Amino acid sequence: MNEAPLFVFGTLRCRPLRDIVLGDPEGVRAIPATLAGVRTHWVAGADYPVLIDDPDGSSNGLLLDGLDPTHRARLDFFEGGFDYDLVPANVETAEGPRDAVRYRPSSPPEAGGPWSLAEWEARHAPRWLAAAEEAMDYFGRIDAETLASRMSQIWLRAASRVRAAAPLPATVRSAATSQEDVETLVHSRPYGNYFTVVEKDLSFRRFDGSWSDPATRAGFVSGDAVTVLPYDPVADTALVIEQFRVGPHLRGDPMPWVLEPIAGRVEPDESVETTARREAQEETGLDLGTLHFISGHYPSPGMVAEYVYSYVAEAYLADQDGTVAGAAEENEDIRSHVVPLDSLIEMVRTGEVASGPLVISVLWLALNRDRLRAGA
Repeated sequence: MNEAPLFVFGTLRCRPLRDIVLGDPEGVRAIPATLAGVRTHWVAGADYPVLIDDPDGSSNGLLLDGLDPTHRARLDFFEGGFDYDLVPANVETAEGPRDAVRYRPSSPPEAGGPWSLAEWEARHAPRWLAAAEEAMDYFGRIDAETLASRMSQIWLRAASRVRAAAPLPATVRSAATSQEDVETLVHSRPYGNYFTVVEKDLSFRRFDGSWSDPATRAGFVSGDAVTVLPYDPVADTALVIEQFRVGPHLRGDPMPWVLEPIAGRVEPDESVETTARREAQEETGLDLGTLHFISGHYPSPGMVAEYVYSYVAEAYLADQDGTVAGAAEENEDIRSHVVPLDSLIEMVRTGEVASGPLVISVLWLALNRDRLRAGA
């Protein structure tokens, strides 16, 4: 095993991230160091840095000394998730030159502008901390290559955690917080892949101010989602999509093809409005007009962490009925139906519309149709 100290020049200079990756940082010294012949730049279009060769340049970083075998294994696991390899490095410290190693991408990416740790911490650190917490939960259970294949979904869930921190009103409900009023006693992640399951033994503050007895709770965790129901205010019609859904299938529903609004996961660096427009293009080929926000909500808060942002969008729907689309790489097979709004409202009453987000969207549209039609 390589016992040379590790030079870190980018995200691992952030102490909270480094502590998550190391697990127990006891005994590890972080020594200021400089690597000559390189410069630190952003990876183009990404939220992390890369070293680029420059004979006249240098990169400031930290030399991690005192790493034990577990520290090194955890670092290799985390960095392996980004397809990095260890290479030798000679760095300068206040005590003189030191032989070290550093992580280098196996395939050099395109570089952007000069990287700033302060800018990274302000813009990206919260998402990275959330992603690292989940990634390191898998240490010892999967290898780095498997972690790399799961990182795209881990980033979605991490971005969801960051959005969840945004304050919302508490005019009737309690203002109790996870930080002050919930104590996690045991945390485990028994399953993680496209989605993940988290199980906790926890105690929460009761309404009388006392603490509850320890309770075991489990939840299904995913990234945030956007739904959008296209509406043609001139024709008074709406577009719904139909596709096979595994949830009804697993429940035993004999008809697991479901009518839904257009929907998709919010990418980490994407606004929810951008997601709505992108998914409309992917699933139906539609260019949406004005977006009308309905609500953000938890469809099933007793067991599912998913948060859904729902919209109605104005759109011209002629020639859309019966079209089939979807992302081939995601094995999607999606059929569009253009339905008179009165018929869609009746389908909510009969139960043919059984998707919660579509029910919410149709009822909102029923309440707001006159306003939208008047402005058409």
